[in-house]
Amino acid sequence: MPLTFAATNAADAVPLYLVESDGLDAFLAARTPAERAQLETHGFKGNLGQSLAVSGPDGAMLLAALGLGTAQKRARGRFHVAAGAGALPKADYRLEHDLAPEALNEAALGWLLAGYKFDRYHAGAGAGDTAGLCCPPGVDGPKLEAIAAGEALTRDLINTPASDMGPDQLEAAFCKLAETAGAKAKVVRGDALIDQNFPMIHAVGRASDRAPRLLEMTWGSKGPRLTLVGKGVCFDTGGLNIKPGASMGLMKKDMGGAATVMGLAQMIMAMNLPLRLRVLVPAVENSISGPAMRPGDILTSRKGLTVEINNTDAEGRLVLADALALAAEEKTDMLVSMATLTGAARVAVGPDLAPYFTDDDGFAGALETAAASVRDPVWRMPFWTPYEKMIEPGIADLDNAPKGGFAGAITAALFLRRFVGDERRYAHFDIYGWQPTAAPARPKGGAGQGARALLAALPEVLDL
Repeated sequence: MPLTFAATNAADAVPLYLVESDGLDAFLAARTPAERAQLETHGFKGNLGQSLAVSGPDGAMLLAALGLGTAQKRARGRFHVAAGAGALPKADYRLEHDLAPEALNEAALGWLLAGYKFDRYHAGAGAGDTAGLCCPPGVDGPKLEAIAAGEALTRDLINTPASDMGPDQLEAAFCKLAETAGAKAKVVRGDALIDQNFPMIHAVGRASDRAPRLLEMTWGSKGPRLTLVGKGVCFDTGGLNIKPGASMGLMKKDMGGAATVMGLAQMIMAMNLPLRLRVLVPAVENSISGPAMRPGDILTSRKGLTVEINNTDAEGRLVLADALALAAEEKTDMLVSMATLTGAARVAVGPDLAPYFTDDDGFAGALETAAASVRDPVWRMPFWTPYEKMIEPGIADLDNAPKGGFAGAITAALFLRRFVGDERRYAHFDIYGWQPTAAPARPKGGAGQGARALLAALPEVLDL
């Protein structure tokens, strides 16, 4: 189902009133006696997520009401309009509200995202359209539709099981995105990775019968340069340091970084932002077979730094390192990597926050202001330089899995920074890419994190 606003003329749509708990009396006083009787009979209190349709004598819907609850309740979540939209009868609605611009945009986007369903594997796929919303005045409808479509792409890619979303299929989705947007795509695959000096991407993926590869997309001919790098580990067994079954169950989402930068790239290109975009995705499967890399192996990276492999399950930073080294070989105004990289990040901030690392205070300020405005929460973590010694094993330049268990997200980020260089504006996002329980506008399953915040921050970060 397309995540778009209803084509119905707003004047012909059903009015949908947004009612806060402390505004209930004023709302009821403005209704006719018959309307008020229905609302009171059915116990409408304006509670958060509560919705009710009011009908006339002929059974036709006259209006609907949707509760926003109290300010205290709203502070505990986001996309509150989406919380009740799913319970409304199928119809096209127009919002009646006094929302501020940011809250109105949140309401409109939340409604669109609430329409997302991953039903590829259900017999009744495509059935059961949800209620529609006319684009509210003051909202940039095409922009929000582009954002919703980009988020839907991210969710679809993450939700698809590895049997149908291996490196081949991720490459196909990547190239389709490039073709649709008029971008150029390039693929380096299999043993050609060795010939073109991407040794760690090859080492991580060589044990799989689905060849490793590096995907590259370029778009735009003028403006500042933005490079996005996304971890594309389509399934992660852990390699010879095999994961226990409970830890392997969600590893179809280990390409969540790739899915997120692809969704963000789609938003950027659909909005035709005046910049030059480059997207790099190392796409691999971390499998187990004779050629698998071993604990204790030492790999030489594209940058020339050697890496001791002390855990084959710390493979994401290896493939990202080669891609980041390539990215750093060309001029760029902003370099961003996104990856489902460490469990330590989840322990630190849980599944709902996207932790990020940067040495650029200006970028951080712009990002956090943007994140708050578009309700895409992020949390800054430190590139703590004193921990650099933790990623230096002595036998090689770098250690991919420092012992001790401390500061795992930070040491992983420091590892990546080694391949970027100090002269680059760089930010790294250690995302979860998954919604563990359903929430308004976010069904259980794959989820983009940080992409909308980045999109909103770009005008200030890149002076667009």
